[in-house]
Formats: sequence, structure tokens, C-alpha cells
Amino acid sequence: MTMEILAPEVTAAGMTDEICDIVLTRRLRWWLPCFVVALGGLGLLGAAVGWLFYAGIGIWGIDWPVVWGLAIINYVWWIGIASGGTFISAFFFLMRVEWRTALNRIAESMTLFAAACAGIFPILHLGRPWFFYWLFPYPNSMGLWPQFRSPLLWDFFAILAYVVSSVLFWYLGLLPDLASLRDRAAGRTGQIVYGSLALGFRGTARQWKHHRAAYGVMAAIMAPLVVSVHSIVGLDFAGAQTPGWHSTQFPPFFVFGAVLSGFASVLFLAIPLRRLLRLEAYITERHLDVLGKLLLTSSLCVAYAYAMDAFSVFYGAEPAEVTMFMERAFGLYAPVYWTTILFNILAPQLLWSRRARLSQPLVMAISLAVIVGMWLERYEIVVTSLHRTNLPSAWGVYHATFWDWATLAGTVALFFAGFLLFVRLLPVLSMFEMRELIAKRRGRP
Repeated sequence: MTMEILAPEVTAAGMTDEICDIVLTRRLRWWLPCFVVALGGLGLLGAAVGWLFYAGIGIWGIDWPVVWGLAIINYVWWIGIASGGTFISAFFFLMRVEWRTALNRIAESMTLFAAACAGIFPILHLGRPWFFYWLFPYPNSMGLWPQFRSPLLWDFFAILAYVVSSVLFWYLGLLPDLASLRDRAAGRTGQIVYGSLALGFRGTARQWKHHRAAYGVMAAIMAPLVVSVHSIVGLDFAGAQTPGWHSTQFPPFFVFGAVLSGFASVLFLAIPLRRLLRLEAYITERHLDVLGKLLLTSSLCVAYAYAMDAFSVFYGAEPAEVTMFMERAFGLYAPVYWTTILFNILAPQLLWSRRARLSQPLVMAISLAVIVGMWLERYEIVVTSLHRTNLPSAWGVYHATFWDWATLAGTVALFFAGFLLFVRLLPVLSMFEMRELIAKRRGRP
């Protein structure tokens, strides 16, 4: 039995009406309770950041030797989710993959809000976040310049370029759909707001020509950028002499993890949206099947990276590296390590079965496990390496505090609050690309 990308009864006019109605007229009973819960989490984030500004980073659990804690863990985790979303949207656009059309807007929006959550943590981790602009290479009265050979500075420029490019790529793809909302809005307020955001897009042949060219160029920029940004995050670790970090495999290792967490996050968001917004005709079982296969493939890539990590430790036979890895696998933080293996490697193996890939509750459970597993992977990379350094006299134990967990929970709430606003105010599917796909599937130019 073949699975179609679109339901047979889908038409361009009907699709446009349905997607616009979600934003303009349809009542979503579940939306307000979910948004209120997200706002409560935002209040927790505000309290955590406010107390951090007042009392300093001593409220976190970081101390010598574990001077990187949940802040850096959360940063790498969020930027991995963002990078994986861009991979789906930009890379598969260049590959002209048809099934991407129903998921690219979800992936791009996920990228945007995940990147916003990621950007919070490096600034907070500075200790004096109000001086964050010192990271910029600008002439100043003290004659100080950043260290241009430092991966941390590369990271700053990579993230800045990535966030700016992600916003432009997302907004450029929205322009034709904002024009559709402008033309269908019944109230004057909606017409003015969506009309202003559409920037005068009228759908003329000249505008479409420029739009397609600009969108293709942005996709070509984003595809390599998504690889470079997480490679540079990996270099933040690989450039240090800390046991377990000083490895040339970290840049590709981090890219594999970003792709895995991105596929899992898109599945985790798309499956409930498919049911809540009644999008079964557009996000079909074919999409779930393909994403399940990609999730399995990226899990196998991560499994290879884990195996190479263990192999390189014992092949090199550096005593500090071996001690760190044995502590990671069998010491205080061993439950974190083996749970990471279970969630990121073993759980996705169920997706070898097509029946499992089409079971929405099971796929959601596996996706959630992978998302949690990728956070645990970052935890064991950061904490277990730092708490067993080269000097036994400097060994220590790390315990996160309430404010560490509150900041993490607050950024999760920030992500869902932004995503819920996107669902309520903007089209969740790329309507102009869906219309092109429908015309192509029906054999029209």
C-alpha cells in the first residue's frame, strides 16, 4: 500500500481556506489553557533571571571544577534543536523533496524560538550580562579586543549570523501567506496588520520571480550555515584540554546530535498539531513514515559517534581520559550515561518496523525520549568531563540548584509560548508552496 503526500480530495482553494480559517475565524478551545500554562512558566523564568541579576551566578550549582553547568548544557541543547529544524527546511528544499512542504513552516518556527531560548544562556553565563557587548570587536577606550583565535568568539559570530539568517529565511517564506491573510481578513485591524507585514506583496509575476530567487539563495546560505554553527559549538569543547573534550570528532558528533534532536522535535510538534488543527489531509502518514526513517538514520549516526568516542579513549590509553570515561560509564553519573544510550540509541531502533513508525503515540514517546536523551547527552559531556580533570586534587561533584532547573523550565515555557502564538497568529503550513505542490500532483504547470 502506497502512502500519499496529500489526501486525494485536497484542492488549492480548499487548502487555502482551511489554513486561513485557523488563523482568522476558527476557535481553538485548547489554545488558551495551554498559553496560560506557558505564561506561568515565563513568570518563573522572569523570577529566576531577576534573582540571578540580584544575587549573581552563585545561585547556580557551578563551582570548581565544574564551572560549566546547566546554562551551557541548555544552550547546546537548544541550539541543536534549532539547527535540526533548519536542516529539514533548508536542506530538503535544495533537494526538492516534496514531503518537506507540509513541515517546513513548523520546522522554521521551531528553529526561531529554539534559537531565542539558546541565546539567553551564554549572556546569562557571562556573570555580568549587561556587558555582553564586550564580545563585539569594536574600538573602545580600554584598547581591548576579543581573542579571534578562540572558538568562543567564532561561536558568537556563528550564532549571530545563524539567528539573523533564520529570521530572514522564515519571514521571506511567510510573505505570500501574509498577503493571503491580508486579502481574507474581515476586520480592518487584520487587514492593516497583515498588510503591513506582507510588505506590499501582490503576487505579480515580477514579485514571484524575485521571491523565488531570494528564497532559494537564503536556503543555499542556511544549509551550510546549519552545519557550521553546530560544528563551531563542538569546537568550543574540542579546543579545550579537558579529558573527553579534546577530540577531532566533536564537530561532526555535534552535527549528528543536532539533526537527531531536530527530527525528534519536529515529530513531537507535528503529531499533536496534525490532530488538534485537523491537518490530516496535509500531514499524512507518509510524513510520519519518512520522518521516522530519518530519526532512525540519525540515531545510527549518533550511535557510531558514541562508539568512536569510547574507542578513541581506550585506543589512546591516556590515563586521564580512561579515568574520566570509566567514571562516566560506571561512576556517580553512570545513570545519566546509560539513560542517554537507552533514549538516543536503543529506543529509536523500534522504528525499523513500519507499523511502529505509523503508531503516533509510540512515535511521540520515542521523540520525547530522544529530546530528553539529547539533553542528558549534553549533561554527561559537560559534567563528567569537568568533574574528573587531569588533576585528582581538583576533582569535585556537581549538583544543579532549584534556580538552574527553574531557568531551564522557563525557557521551555518561552519556547511553547512563542510557538503557540505562531499557531494562533500565522499559517502553520506554507500555503503558496502547498498550492504549487497540489498543482504539480494534479499534472498542471
